[in-house]
Amino acid sequence: MKLKQKITHNLLNIPGWRTKRHIVVIESDDWGSIRMPSRKVYEEFLRKGIAVDKDPYCRYDSLATADDLSALFDVLTSVKDRNGHHAVLTANTVVANPIFDKIRDSGFREYYYEPFTETLTKSPIHNGALELWKQGMGIEIFYPQFHGREHLNVKKWLRTLMSGEEITRISFNLGTFGLTSAVDTRIKNNYMGAFNSGLKKDIEEYRKILTEGLNLFENLFGFRSKSFIATTYTWPCAIEPTLYENGIKYLQGLVSQREPIDDDTTFTFRNRNFQGKKNKNGLTYLMRNCFFEPSHFRDYNDVVGDCLKRIGYAFRWNKAAVISTHRLNYIGSIDENNRKQNLKLLHELLSSIIKRWPDVEFVNSVQLGDIIRNSIK
Repeated sequence: MKLKQKITHNLLNIPGWRTKRHIVVIESDDWGSIRMPSRKVYEEFLRKGIAVDKDPYCRYDSLATADDLSALFDVLTSVKDRNGHHAVLTANTVVANPIFDKIRDSGFREYYYEPFTETLTKSPIHNGALELWKQGMGIEIFYPQFHGREHLNVKKWLRTLMSGEEITRISFNLGTFGLTSAVDTRIKNNYMGAFNSGLKKDIEEYRKILTEGLNLFENLFGFRSKSFIATTYTWPCAIEPTLYENGIKYLQGLVSQREPIDDDTTFTFRNRNFQGKKNKNGLTYLMRNCFFEPSHFRDYNDVVGDCLKRIGYAFRWNKAAVISTHRLNYIGSIDENNRKQNLKLLHELLSSIIKRWPDVEFVNSVQLGDIIRNSIK
């Protein structure tokens, strides 16, 4: 690791709340979202000359199957912390996906969505997946939290569909929206940022989307989400009162927040979301300071070592180690080797953590937030 990187990784851990406890949190985004619907759809894109193999999310990411979840749970339960608790993954979930047929029938003028649980029932390869969600929650190794109603900029997507733009229409007809310019230079719009506008009228719509999404989360899981992570780490601060009013206490994310100024073209960066800091809207930042993303770095052979170093920096400055790891790392329905290789690395990471820090404590994001709040009180 270069000297400049070492200095940066140390500096971001200095401000904020402190603890002598060796706490590890694993936060994982994108659960519930379609992304690449299936291996068949992936191959159809390639046949059409659209290089979905150039973007790791298009290449690997999809709704988790029962096999994906079972294999992940085997790794999480292979270790225990000082309190006898298994590793727990905070599964940040988008609770809905588009209903493509209804949107098409409206001439792309109206948006319709369904709970992600309904999306699962429409796919034979996802039989039994929902039961695995319940099992993981029951043994406290898989803890859903709110990532958004959907992982989609609805207004921007419908506007482009109505215009007839070719790649967006092809993607729509194949049941997805998650392509980026990395797969085809003709793609000018990225639809993944659900809250990427700072316009007043869009913020009003975001408040409705958040309220609907958080209520749907409660209907699906039987409890309200207490933490939130914005898609693409981007959100206007003006939506935070709505989050607070709907039960959110904690904001997951990086130390840097990208805040939109206009309609998804101009942004400002707020580099102040330090772990344990409470903002003016009453929300407490949890701040990610470690990363485990092997699907992003296929040619990098020390993702485990790098993550362990960052955990060490966090503990050196008396911070909880909050690991960012996206769902794509654990999905095998498009490429089974992706899941196998990465779960082997995850097992190596978790085994190294408990060996290097025998007093480690595995907690979920809300538990970390509660620890911070109670210690400050």
